[in-house]
Amino acid sequence: MILIDDSGSGSLIGGTIIGIMRTESGEFLYDVIPLEYYSPSLFKKKSYLDKVVDIVSNLFNKLDVRQNENIFVCRGYMFDKLRIWLKNNHYNFTNTKIEEPLQSKIEKTFENYAINLGFPKRYISYTKYPFHFHRILCWVYADYENRVKLCKTGWKSWQKYGNLPINISYQKINKSKYICLKCNRRINDNSYVKIIEFTSIRPQKIYLHSSC
Repeated sequence: MILIDDSGSGSLIGGTIIGIMRTESGEFLYDVIPLEYYSPSLFKKKSYLDKVVDIVSNLFNKLDVRQNENIFVCRGYMFDKLRIWLKNNHYNFTNTKIEEPLQSKIEKTFENYAINLGFPKRYISYTKYPFHFHRILCWVYADYENRVKLCKTGWKSWQKYGNLPINISYQKINKSKYICLKCNRRINDNSYVKIIEFTSIRPQKIYLHSSC
């Protein structure tokens, strides 16, 4: 049985992981839809849907997937063109909600991918919904010039929130409970900090080391 799913399509940063698994053997293969497919021009054309077909076709070849195997495909929009391709190539597939054993595997793969991009591991380990849009947005604004390059800039939500006016101030804090969102190190007590403020769906305040 072959399972097909994606992870990261709803994350502001990074591309999207497309993965397949043969459940009998536990074989798992994946590839990434590159971030360039989420640029304004390519995203508008939905070119990422064609890339999904390219990726799955290549992974099928590597796993030697046969047409008579039972194939279960995530019913999300990411696989709209793949379903057409599967039908035209006479594969035996069913649209469904993908759960274990692939779900955890592909989600962990995207988490590791995001960490390699620089996203803080502590966000993933200790935060509920670490890839929530506005939580990632704060991380991006903490080092905007470098992190904007990691964003899905073709999204309508990025068009709305990706270039907001910010206010920068400095102050001393006596008791610190903060982690610097730029260098990801703790801000010590009795430190001078840089504060970045902006308003998305609500006022946001980001604390950085004064030297960051």
